[in-house]
Amino acid sequence: MNAPITITALVLSFLLHFGIQKVFIRFKKFDNFNHRSSHKTLATRTGGIGVFTTLLFISLFFYFQNIDLFDYSLFIPFGIMFLIGVYDDFYNADFKLKFLLQIIVAKILIDQGYLITNYHGLFGLYEVPWMLAQLSTVFVFLVVVNAVNFIDGIDGLAITEVIKAILLIEFFSEGFSDLAPMGFLLISSMLPLYYFNFKKKRKVFIGDGGSMLLGSAVAVYLFYVLGNQYHFNPQWTMNKTLFAVLVVLYPLVDLLRVFTLRIKEGKSPFIADKKHIHHALLGKIKYTWLVDLIILLASILILLIAIF
Repeated sequence: MNAPITITALVLSFLLHFGIQKVFIRFKKFDNFNHRSSHKTLATRTGGIGVFTTLLFISLFFYFQNIDLFDYSLFIPFGIMFLIGVYDDFYNADFKLKFLLQIIVAKILIDQGYLITNYHGLFGLYEVPWMLAQLSTVFVFLVVVNAVNFIDGIDGLAITEVIKAILLIEFFSEGFSDLAPMGFLLISSMLPLYYFNFKKKRKVFIGDGGSMLLGSAVAVYLFYVLGNQYHFNPQWTMNKTLFAVLVVLYPLVDLLRVFTLRIKEGKSPFIADKKHIHHALLGKIKYTWLVDLIILLASILILLIAIF
C-alpha cells in the first residue's frame, strides 16, 4: 500500500465525512440525546457512511483498472452489514432481525473461504470437522461484530480498537497480509474521525453502520489469522488462537462483563446502558482521550506479556 493511495484515502475520507455531515444536518438528521449519551452537542451518525464510501470509491477506481487491491467480493458481506447498521441508526431495527442477518452474512463469508477450520490447540483440538468449523465461524463472527458495536460508546474508542487490531495483525505478520491494502484503506478512512469525534461542536460518530462494517472487517482479519495463509514473523512465536483473542481482548471482556451484569439484573443483554468498563473509567478520569489511551496501552501490554 503506497503513500499516494493512503494520502488520497485520507483526504477523500475527510472531505466525505465533512460533506455527508453537512447534508444530514441540512435535513435535520441528528443523533438524539438520551441517558446514555456521552455528548451534549449536535452530532450525526455518519462516520460509517464516510468510511464505507471511501473504501468503495478507492476500490472502484482500481477495479476498473483491473487492479486487485484485495478480495473485492468482501464488499458483499461488508455492504450488507453496513446497510443493516445504517438502517438501525435511523429506525432502531429489532435485535432478532439483526442477529439473523448477521448469521446470513457469516455464512456468506464461510462460502467465500473465510472459515475457522483449525482451533490451534484450543480445548485440545486442531483440525475440526466441517460442521463444527462453520458453527465456530458463525459464533466468532457474531461475538466480534457485536463486541465492536458495544464499545462504540465514547469518542474514539471503537476506531482505536479496530486500528489497533489491524496494525497488530500486520505487525506480527511475516510480510504484509493479503488483507493489508483493505486494512490500511480502512485506517486511512477512520483517522479523520478522530478530529470529528473530539470536536467541541458538530461531532461525527461512526454509528451502527460504521461499527457493523468495522466489526466485520476485524472478524475477517481474525479468520485470516486462524487460517493457513497467515504466518508470524519468525522472531515472534505465539499460539494463533491466543493471539487472535488478545488482539480483540478489550471488546471481548467488555461484552462478557456487560452481558453478565444485565442478565444478573434480569434485563435483556441487548438493551443498551452505561455499565461498560469505558463508562466506569470515564466517570473517574473525565477525559475521553485518556480513557481510550489507557485501554489501548493496557491491551497492548497484556499482549506483550503473553508474547515474552
